[in-house]
Amino acid sequence: MTDKAPEGYRPCVGLALFNAEGLVFVGRRADKTKREHVAPGHAWQMPQGGIDEGETPLEAARRELAEETSVTSVELLAEVPGWLAYDLPVDIGKEAWKGRWRGQAQRWFAFRLTGSEDEIDILNPTGGHKAEFDAWRWARLEETPDLIIPFKRDVYREVVRHFAPFAGGAVTKG
Repeated sequence: MTDKAPEGYRPCVGLALFNAEGLVFVGRRADKTKREHVAPGHAWQMPQGGIDEGETPLEAARRELAEETSVTSVELLAEVPGWLAYDLPVDIGKEAWKGRWRGQAQRWFAFRLTGSEDEIDILNPTGGHKAEFDAWRWARLEETPDLIIPFKRDVYREVVRHFAPFAGGAVTKG
């Protein structure tokens, strides 16, 4: 397993933050103008972000989680082995990153929230970063592929497959 993303893909991390009931954090993208982030009816996602130069994927995962949710009280549960990649539709790729990347390759980590849910603050993220999300909720892990923009669904299906053991406490209410 290498820490270098496949050629042509932007190196990123993705984060599944589980609560004690086995539900996962999803946020609704605040900026709905970027077609690489949202599609009609598909503005929800788990936290994710780029890996900075000199940063390990795990360091990036912890940083991105804090920047997007303000959460730092977590325990690491698991990591998906290797990179999960998706291609951007060509027209969106030219628009989003001026054609520099064909898509993103992500290292995915599962964390359990060990602190209070009150720690979550998406509107005033850690370090003064711009809010990525304008709403959040707990969701069943298996529903996340239906929430995400369609071209990321295969990655989310793999995340569900790898992290399903941590979602065992989730129950359908209603």
